[in-house]
Amino acid sequence: MSIDKKFIEKFINVTSKAAIASFNFVGKKDKKAADKAAVDSMRKELNKIDIQGKIVIGEGELDKAPMLYIGEKVGTNNGPSLDIAVDPLEGTNFAANNLPGALSVIAVAEKNNLFNAPETYMNKIAIKNNNEKIVDLDFPLKKNISNLSESLNKDKEELTVCLLDRPRHKKIIDELISMKVKLKLITDGDVSGSLLVSDDRFHVDMFIGIGGGPEGVLSASALDTYNCFFQGRFIFDNEKDISRAKSMGITDLDKKYELNEIVSGDSIFCATGITTGDLVEGIKVSNKKYQSYTLVTHKNSNTKKIVTNEYNIDLDK
Repeated sequence: MSIDKKFIEKFINVTSKAAIASFNFVGKKDKKAADKAAVDSMRKELNKIDIQGKIVIGEGELDKAPMLYIGEKVGTNNGPSLDIAVDPLEGTNFAANNLPGALSVIAVAEKNNLFNAPETYMNKIAIKNNNEKIVDLDFPLKKNISNLSESLNKDKEELTVCLLDRPRHKKIIDELISMKVKLKLITDGDVSGSLLVSDDRFHVDMFIGIGGGPEGVLSASALDTYNCFFQGRFIFDNEKDISRAKSMGITDLDKKYELNEIVSGDSIFCATGITTGDLVEGIKVSNKKYQSYTLVTHKNSNTKKIVTNEYNIDLDK
């Protein structure tokens, strides 16, 4: 089975319009308004598509999220049954403060082929090469760096590792510094951060560290098309998270998930820039038109490209 290529443009349209809606709040110091605009737009556009869609990763549970909540049905209820993961505004602080890297993101897979991740942290590791076992969450950091150095035929000093700049990563950062590895520290946005391993032009050799579990699933859907390596392990550090995980059918709380356990079968991934970042350019306005830039992947057609779209100011394309 595969997802028809005709849906690629439709999902690009979803993230593009959500990005434009959020763009109008860029630099306004109101991340809630920027997020709400993206959520409202994304839901409106999804409901125009002839699919039987189900949100498996969204804005939260029904009692916390009135729109795009986990389990919500979207689409016209005609067409294929699809699982959908969304992050209408990844990098709320980036948008609110007019900083680089805000995105609108969606991942789509065939029914039951996208992991329903709990709203908790995930320990992650990603590299470009998926052809052999080079790195592993269970390897010591020193071994991962040594193996990566050898596989890429690079000195350790030439390697670049991307991770979130958080106090929880101090030990990792200190160890990388002691090995003279180059760091790329990001303040938010670990979807885009992990995707930097996908292409040599980003000059990132490994992504590592603890970030959002739902964001890990979104990243995995794109990294799968690029044939990258990704592992994730959820972190359940309180009874509420443990109870939620068990209710979702997760029995092995320490399980290490390989990429093909997170996403399988065909998939489409779209990430539209709101503010220009490493991954993709942000929304631009000229001649009374919005211009959007979307990184799109489609596994079965091996699509991996940046798509540029134009919209009138009233958002009628």
